[in-house]
Amino acid sequence: MIKRENVIVTKSVDFALMIIDFCETLEKERKFVVANQLLKSGTSIGANIHEAQNAESRADFIHKVKIALKELEEAKYWLTLCEKAESYPFEARLRDSINELGLIMYKIISTSKRNLKN
Repeated sequence: MIKRENVIVTKSVDFALMIIDFCETLEKERKFVVANQLLKSGTSIGANIHEAQNAESRADFIHKVKIALKELEEAKYWLTLCEKAESYPFEARLRDSINELGLIMYKIISTSKRNLKN
């Protein structure tokens, strides 16, 4: 049996690795508070996505993905601050990646909810 790649798992891990690298850059610039907050929320997305893979039910799966989505929105906030603050570094690829993750997660939730009703 061939196991298919789980796109959201792969993309959330890739995003977490990018966040780790970016937060190291923030720390070098002595932007410790934002680095810490972004590191927590940005890596938590993938942790919650991984946890959702072993959900006890479809409703539990949806709940766990929604938690990941909340973390995504928080990470988006910290990235927006970096983008808008003149004294902070910013990487557009992070914004693009988090937006892509969000679209995939919203689609997963809507599809899972639809399937829950069937």
